[in-house]
Amino acid sequence: MNETSHTTAWIGLGANIGSREATLRQAVAMLDNLEGVRVLTVSDLIESAPLGNVQQPSYLNGVVSVATNLGAEALLDCMQAIESSLGRVRTDHWGPRTVDLDLLLYGDEIIDTETLTVPHAAMHLRSFVLKPMCQAGADVIHPVLKRSIQELAARLNGGDFWLSGDRPQLISVAGVIGVGKTTLARGLAEALDCEMVPEAYDTNPYMVEVYAGRKDLALDSQLYFLHSRVKQLHRGALEPTKAVVTDYVFDKEMIYARRTLDASQFVAYSAEYDAVAAEVVSPVLVVYMHDLAASCLKRIGLRNRPYEKGLDLAALEGFAADYRQLFAAWDKSPVLRLDVGNFNCMNWREVKALAEEVRCYIWT
Repeated sequence: MNETSHTTAWIGLGANIGSREATLRQAVAMLDNLEGVRVLTVSDLIESAPLGNVQQPSYLNGVVSVATNLGAEALLDCMQAIESSLGRVRTDHWGPRTVDLDLLLYGDEIIDTETLTVPHAAMHLRSFVLKPMCQAGADVIHPVLKRSIQELAARLNGGDFWLSGDRPQLISVAGVIGVGKTTLARGLAEALDCEMVPEAYDTNPYMVEVYAGRKDLALDSQLYFLHSRVKQLHRGALEPTKAVVTDYVFDKEMIYARRTLDASQFVAYSAEYDAVAAEVVSPVLVVYMHDLAASCLKRIGLRNRPYEKGLDLAALEGFAADYRQLFAAWDKSPVLRLDVGNFNCMNWREVKALAEEVRCYIWT
């Protein structure tokens, strides 16, 4: 192989039938023996559950990087020949297989033909790809998303996801009061040419008095929000395949309930929440906006809403801590974390660029 003209490619490994580890080790050896290919790194192998809720054995997965002077199509042909020689039979898209070799990246090229898509169209949704790839390629940049493999892996929090046209494409913009959720949600909806569903703040008849100190109305206020959000996000209200952006994530309900209700109110609220939460559509992507609580408080002061004047720095810091805890354990969808200090949601160019990134996480 001509060492001065090679391309670094990344190949995903998978198997869930037979002697999985032995087969994958053999596949790596066969890659290394190809004319014009040299294996550079081999990740650890990890267990993963099958995608798509299909009943089949668990997978063993890993990633290798290779140096090659073969073209991408020629490399793919060689990979498929190795699969066939190791007993791969192509049946269902997500069916069981003795071995699976996927061309994830080919240098920084973007390829879209009838036979090959590079970068691999779903690699950014798969922890079983990104986690092992981080061992040697954490700083590699995804050519389409323009993000490092390490950052893309962090968005998944260890989960594996897939795009499906059978569910509404709900994009939830989340974060504390004053971080800019509504502004960004409107911008994303415009850039994605879809509906934006806002929180029902202005129609809540109890909120002003609750902010003014009427704790006896706190439960009424929280229940109003709960039922308005259930109505907005109910499975019967959102259409499959259709994108919609909200300026809240439904799961924040419990954050505010815990912070604003007394013990007896919280018990009553929790019972109602448990009765209706299962009817709510889960997001396919969360855009989690975060910023310094002091900066959020400054924005709250500038917009001068009377019912928000009672908010102070300690309250915002408490809410911010709850949001961090929520998304540290989040497993329902990828989470795109957005540092507001480095992003201007009033800048159309930045919003459009973010929207193009969002498109990679929704069914289009």
